[in-house]
Amino acid sequence: MAKSQGLGFEAGMKRLEQIVAELEKGNIDLEKSLKLYEEGAGLIESCRKQLAETQLRIEKIRPKEGGELATEAMEEK
Repeated sequence: MAKSQGLGFEAGMKRLEQIVAELEKGNIDLEKSLKLYEEGAGLIESCRKQLAETQLRIEKIRPKEGGELATEAMEEK
C-alpha cells in the first residue's frame, strides 16, 4: 500500500506540498527523488479522486413551483 492511500484530502495536499518543497531544494539523491516523485504522483491521483467523489455528492437546492425546495445534481464544468 502506498503512503498516499488512506490520507484525507487536506493531509494529502499538505504532504504533497512537503514533497514539492523537498524536491525543489535539490539536495537529495536521485533514488530518493524518484521515490518522492512516485509518492507525489500517487497523492495527486488520490486527491483528484476525492475531489471527483465530493463533486458527485454536491447538490444544488432550487425552488420548485409552489415554493417547495428540491435538489439536483451539480452541473459539471
